[in-house]
Amino acid sequence: MEAQKPNPVQPQAKKPAQPQAKKEGSNVGGIKNAFLVIIACFIVAVCLFIFWFGHESHFEEGHPIDLWGTIYKGGVIVPILQTLFLTVIVLSVERWIALSSAKGKGNITKFVAGVKACLAKNDIAGAQKLCKNQKGSVAAVVAAALVRYEEMDKNTVLTKEQKIATLQKEVEEATALEMPALQQNLPIVATMTTLGTLVGLLGTVIGMIKSFQALAASGAPDSTELSTGISEALINTAFGIATGAFAVISYNFYTNKIDNLTYAIDEIGFSIVQTFAATH
Repeated sequence: MEAQKPNPVQPQAKKPAQPQAKKEGSNVGGIKNAFLVIIACFIVAVCLFIFWFGHESHFEEGHPIDLWGTIYKGGVIVPILQTLFLTVIVLSVERWIALSSAKGKGNITKFVAGVKACLAKNDIAGAQKLCKNQKGSVAAVVAAALVRYEEMDKNTVLTKEQKIATLQKEVEEATALEMPALQQNLPIVATMTTLGTLVGLLGTVIGMIKSFQALAASGAPDSTELSTGISEALINTAFGIATGAFAVISYNFYTNKIDNLTYAIDEIGFSIVQTFAATH
């Protein structure tokens, strides 16, 4: 009697994986790693200092004959100050592009007024269409709030107070998702306001030390060493002041633009919640 062979176990069909809802991040672009920007600016600054400012065409018998040669006489602190200055310029341009995309295509004031008008007529579809056309951070927050608005409108389980709290929470979460992208790299620009001035002051002190060393030399003071020390002091002072001033202007300008976007988000978010509370 032959032993029966066991039937092979049939592999069970795998159930299709259910798609998981992903929370979308901010649609505001920008440079994520500012450290790479600083490295690139340092390389550019060193190349400019060596191959352009220090080129022999800007000197005659060791003395600078134009502004570029005079800048070269500023010493080793100059490339550092140039790095800071270039970093401020690059990050300022980057913030301009990023905040322009965050603003969206149309005027923010008109967009907010249009959404509020749609809410007053209970035209949620019209408000969503405005968000789709506007794009940007404000529209992203409003669109997320409108989706939750519709969900709460159809919900028959939660109380009115719970629906309002849920809607408020959605607005806050959507706003919190956008804010880091809006403020990205601005702390670095703020740091440059102080760092540029301090590094410039360091170069000034080094230049003055060289000047006093030339004056303290035995016999007649060396005019070349004296002029080199004074040039180093003045060039570093100029670069430090320019870097700090430009960084302050850039930081305050973009902070004001972010505040305007934040006010628009707060205004429209408050209108959505108040409209829901008044109509339900």
